[in-house]
Amino acid sequence: MRIRTTVLAALAALTLASASPAAPAAAASSDTPAADTGRPGDIVTSAPTAFRTPPGVPTATRAWHITYRSTTATGRPDVVSGTVVVPDDGTKGPRPLIAWGIGAVGLADGCAVSGRFPQGASSEAQLIDLALRRGWAVAVTDYEGLGTPDDHTYTVGRSEGQAVLDAARAAQRLPEAGLSPDAPVGIMGYSQGGQAAGWAAELHPSYAPELRVKGTVAGGVPADLPTTFDYNDGGAGAGLALMALAGQDSAFPALRLDSYLNDRGRGYVDFMKRNCVSLSTIAGLFQHRSEVTARDPLADPVWQLALRASLLGTRSPDHPVYLYQGRLDELIPYRVGEALRDRWCARGVSVEWRDYPLDHVTTALTGMPTALDWMAGRLADEPTRGNCGA
Repeated sequence: MRIRTTVLAALAALTLASASPAAPAAAASSDTPAADTGRPGDIVTSAPTAFRTPPGVPTATRAWHITYRSTTATGRPDVVSGTVVVPDDGTKGPRPLIAWGIGAVGLADGCAVSGRFPQGASSEAQLIDLALRRGWAVAVTDYEGLGTPDDHTYTVGRSEGQAVLDAARAAQRLPEAGLSPDAPVGIMGYSQGGQAAGWAAELHPSYAPELRVKGTVAGGVPADLPTTFDYNDGGAGAGLALMALAGQDSAFPALRLDSYLNDRGRGYVDFMKRNCVSLSTIAGLFQHRSEVTARDPLADPVWQLALRASLLGTRSPDHPVYLYQGRLDELIPYRVGEALRDRWCARGVSVEWRDYPLDHVTTALTGMPTALDWMAGRLADEPTRGNCGA
């Protein structure tokens, strides 16, 4: 009972900041140019915007809302939106670039962080600001289907990873940002962003080898979706799990999620597609999958195949990785983080592992300064051997 009360209180506080969808980003319209020409990472549209942490308070930055070409999980070209932020610190010449995978914000277009940054309505902006204060530029993707036409492919690893890498490409190709294609690149993300960062790290050698990626930071990673879904069945993250099923269905319509849901489940998914993460999480709090389905999609071999396609740890990042996890994480099982570490270590990846005796959100906040210090070392080409949990 105490756990439920604590979770409800935390989510209620988050709702004040992010319950209602923000105004959709300027590019979120049916007029967004087609993605069938050009290279992944090419700029489609760009416009000046603002990056704020609290509302109404400017930061010493220059920022641009962009749409850029990327690739879906099934290999089709698409257009994704995002934000490029550069410190306005008078620095001349190349500076490092961080490709940032944002944590879950919701399924509605108005939840996209590119529309929230100008309002100072993104809770993750304060963490991004810590990177900007180090003089690093940051490229933040909205991911496929958030802030642009079609539905958001939440938790579809390949789509997220490609969107992260293409955001870095786009930032380097944005003339106003003044970024060099030869500058060092880091990849960072937590929660959904940790999944996106991990996938970007694994895809880098084959998808975007020209990017000079020096290191990846990934925390609270839903690396194994079936295990994570079972962990959240009837738990605090049950609504997030249903959002994730909807995200998979958006990427792979042949899954036909609607045919597995009962009326209650279809109502929840419709609600989630119109709202942001706080309300969606509260709506599904502590429900069991059996309460919203007529038959369990996770028992279907087709669904099992789709979910296995987002498993992390089947490829080797070609650069060091910093991986961290809360031992009391109520959303991502600790064993999922450990297993990802072990899979990467077994493949010879230089993994720096760190865990904390904390929950999901507190680990994100507590772990960020150390993660940024680790990234600074990689961007400076300092050697690291990792510890693989030793």
